[in-house]
Amino acid sequence: MKPLTETLSTPLGQEPEPNHGFEDSRRLTGANRWFPGPAVVLTPLGVASTDAAALARWAARVETLAAALGWAAPTPVVHHHAGGTLLVFAAPASTLFTATELNEWAWERSAAEAGETGFDIAQPFGDDVAVATLGARATAEHRPDVQALLDAAAAQGLPALLDDHSLSLGGGVSSQTWALTTLPDPATVPWDRLHDVPTALVTGSNGKTTTVRLLAAIAAQAGFTAGYSCTEGLFVGGQPVDRGDWAGPAGARAVLRHPAVTAAVLETARGGLLRRGLAVARADVAVVTNISPDHLGEYGVHSAADLAEVKLIVAHAVAGGGKGGGALVLNADDVVLMAAVARRLPQVPTALFAQDHEHPALQALRAAGGSSCGVANGQLLLAHAGRTHDLGPVAGMPITLGGAARHNVDNAAAAALAAALLGWPAAAITTTLQQFGQAPSDNPGRLERWTHRGATVLLDYAHNPEGLAQLLTVARALGGQRLGLLLGQAGNRDDAAITDLARTAAAFAPEQVVVKELPGMLRGRLPGTVPALIVQALVDAGLPPGRCQRIDDESAAAQALLAWAPPGDVLVLPVHTAAVRDTLVGVLRASAA
Repeated sequence: MKPLTETLSTPLGQEPEPNHGFEDSRRLTGANRWFPGPAVVLTPLGVASTDAAALARWAARVETLAAALGWAAPTPVVHHHAGGTLLVFAAPASTLFTATELNEWAWERSAAEAGETGFDIAQPFGDDVAVATLGARATAEHRPDVQALLDAAAAQGLPALLDDHSLSLGGGVSSQTWALTTLPDPATVPWDRLHDVPTALVTGSNGKTTTVRLLAAIAAQAGFTAGYSCTEGLFVGGQPVDRGDWAGPAGARAVLRHPAVTAAVLETARGGLLRRGLAVARADVAVVTNISPDHLGEYGVHSAADLAEVKLIVAHAVAGGGKGGGALVLNADDVVLMAAVARRLPQVPTALFAQDHEHPALQALRAAGGSSCGVANGQLLLAHAGRTHDLGPVAGMPITLGGAARHNVDNAAAAALAAALLGWPAAAITTTLQQFGQAPSDNPGRLERWTHRGATVLLDYAHNPEGLAQLLTVARALGGQRLGLLLGQAGNRDDAAITDLARTAAAFAPEQVVVKELPGMLRGRLPGTVPALIVQALVDAGLPPGRCQRIDDESAAAQALLAWAPPGDVLVLPVHTAAVRDTLVGVLRASAA
């Protein structure tokens, strides 16, 4: 980044490059872990980052500079975590780039006053120069025309989506989008043609994509043109718009801006929440499927409790008021999740699902007039709006594989409950649950069941120990003579997490494990490092070395297992690369023909 004395030398709309005083500095354009609205966050470096006096000076300087610029109270937060410190404060949405520079300046000066050396800090320049320079930047960055449209939309009770290039008002089929270079006057906006669409958010550690697809299928059964975003891509009306990982803010905006969408279901992944904050300010319902320790060590998240707080950022959207007032749909069986809700969000309306319809939390909620979904005597029961609906036998729902896939019972219950809160008919929910999963194309890459030369093949995306344990539990429940497993992991997990994945696999005593490399997911690791860790952890966990084979190419590894298995075996194939999965499905489809 250029020194602040070089006024406006960094073009607006570009993130400044981190200098030597901090590791990372970024905008949080929506609700985040610390605030219900936009903020900026900085990761400081050096000894001063743990110096209480320096951190106090940073906070005081942020408050002073923000006041001088006429901003609302920034409420600076010093967030200490196991890996370091984060410096965060609330900032105006219209001047977030300027706010990142204020954050950097406040830290640089405070570190310099603490005697920090080795940083490229503009020490000679005082706060008065910073105020003048930041004021000029804020004036240049602020867009009165954008603010006028946002204010007008708020007055109309309409959602607005703003990014670096576009502004949209309304949702889906009843929305309109303008480039920031050609914004209209509020008086010329066709307000009578702009409306919201039913919107659901889905987050959690496992089951997000399946729950999204179930909700989208229910929406279609109820007569909506459903648009959804997930780790597999963007889809509208059951057809792909784009492939790839669209589970972040860009995916949410793309769905809500699509001119055919009449209902939106948005997968809301951890990464987007941490990097940029929540993409939407309003939703009718938000589902949190579960919490399991995954991706720990990134962005100040070091425990399952931390992760639960991150996932619960979606509560800001429903607390902001969807058409039905907004509600969180939560897994009552998840102790970590429920503890986080009790600690952080005791006043947010909730609906609960669980494996047992008579779970004490579900009973208490129903007694208070709330909604729940759970299993009783093998039937999935939905209690909502004073009525109890029997959604049918769990074992008869294709997605549960005869009831063996208990995690998909959770996903079905979560989707049913969210759909009911959205006002969609119980008949549409029941019909969808009775049909969804009959064809592999209903839920590609998620618990697809195939037969290959007499062996049963489960194709899935299991990417963490909890997800793998669920998948292997299903495999063992299906019986079979022997169990074969494909195993790999992305490089952004730490050694302990990779070892835990291998130990989970070894606990199910597979007769054959083929370990793969994921070259597109090295994420800073050297090639071969992750497979070597997995192999070693498998052997250390008691798997005989003769049962473990390493084939780095993911496609070749999967094909090797197919060749290994005679009739009667069960193969578990977690495949994480879309092109490899497509090739494998072609092989399996040809085998089943």
